Amino acid sequence: MDRRIHVAAAGLLATLLVAPLAAQQAPAQTAPKPSPRDTEVWEPEPRVVTPGATGDAAPSDAVVLFGGQHLDEWVNVKGGGPAGWTVADGVFTVNKPVGNIQTKRSFGNYQLHLEWRVPANITGKDQGRGNSGLFLASTGGGDSGYELQILDSYNNRTYSNGQAGSIYKQAIPLANAMRRPGEWNVYDVVWTAPTFKPDGSLQTPARVTAFHNGVLIQNNLELKGETLYVGQPTYKAHGATPIKLQAHGDPSEPLSFRNIWIRELK
Repeated sequence: MDRRIHVAAAGLLATLLVAPLAAQQAPAQTAPKPSPRDTEVWEPEPRVVTPGATGDAAPSDAVVLFGGQHLDEWVNVKGGGPAGWTVADGVFTVNKPVGNIQTKRSFGNYQLHLEWRVPANITGKDQGRGNSGLFLASTGGGDSGYELQILDSYNNRTYSNGQAGSIYKQAIPLANAMRRPGEWNVYDVVWTAPTFKPDGSLQTPARVTAFHNGVLIQNNLELKGETLYVGQPTYKAHGATPIKLQAHGDPSEPLSFRNIWIRELK
């Protein structure tokens, strides 16, 4: 064998024998210890919102839709003029002959606070007892849109997807949290408006979370479309919309509202 080849082979063998030993003797490289700062996020910083002085008072970034004095934020649905419902003693009361009213402004996603009361001397039964509706998005005249039912459901049996707190004819409330007639009820609602593709087809459905007197009654519910009295719900494309209150035609005594405010969720 050529001496040069022999020397090269011997050198290679020595390297192969020494390399594992060197690897064993080399200090192991350890990963850096995790730090609490690794999972701290500092930007963006949430904006400051000052809460209301009481639990039901409007926070600093809210639009007050009714503060007890006037209905300047509302219009009549039929003619677009003044709302025409009665304001007295810090509350306003449904004027049934005038019809539905809705906000002058249009909204997309929002948080809404609304208080309502049926009269202590309310009469009637089933759907004919303090019937109204909070249309979370009003898509046109009449009763078009997405309705969260308002009704006296205190010891008043009706179809379950039409009682207070239901998404009318779509979703039964998780509980009946109704206070007795003459006492104020509170709705706190988070509304996520539907979105639509350029061709008008649905992209993402509407969702709603609602509390009735502090009790969860709709939990991130996905709506099937607009609420209908007859037929199955469907969607039709729309953008930001007003919020509507219903003057239902039942013969019972009209109900009243107070302390309504909204926070737009951008």
